[in-house]
Amino acid sequence: MTSAERGLRRASVERVTAETRITLTLALDGQGRAQVKTGIGFFDHMLMALAHHALFDLELAVVGDLHVDAHHSVEDTGLAMGQALDRALGERRGIVRFGHALVPMDEALALVAVDLSGRPLLAWEAPGLDGAAGARLGDFDVELVREFCQGLASAGRLTLHVRQLAGLNLHHTAEAVFKAVGRALRMAVTVDPARPDRIPSTKDVL
Repeated sequence: MTSAERGLRRASVERVTAETRITLTLALDGQGRAQVKTGIGFFDHMLMALAHHALFDLELAVVGDLHVDAHHSVEDTGLAMGQALDRALGERRGIVRFGHALVPMDEALALVAVDLSGRPLLAWEAPGLDGAAGARLGDFDVELVREFCQGLASAGRLTLHVRQLAGLNLHHTAEAVFKAVGRALRMAVTVDPARPDRIPSTKDVL
């Protein structure tokens, strides 16, 4: 991707399975505007927070098998967003590559680090969001935060570390994670002015 093309870092994805139908457009160099409709109110709120803090423009519509539960819709949204991110980055030339964020949300505190390495991995330590006793926020199972992050890391070909450092309120804890993911991604996808046309790897490929 050349410097001239970098301002057009955007991609659209359509993902259709027997369980979900997803259309998604992601622009990396946006203003944080999001139009999101997944049928899961809390998840919509979290995705809008992520896009806002990443400065991504996001258009997303999901029709899923919510009569079963929200699992397929959330997981497949993570996969679709990761796929769009990967496509929008192209060969990942000129990006900072690494990003991190430490985000408080009242009593909750989340640490997220990301490496747009081309190697998919999720390292997760967020015990408050592991779904003990079937914890829910509205129609959203809190354990699905991890499923979303797993899909994003897998299809986005990125390494994602998520740590919950503090948190009692589940809403605050989940929101801190989504905002931190957004902030870390913003840092990682930013064009590095010191090497705007170089791939940030000694391998010369990501």
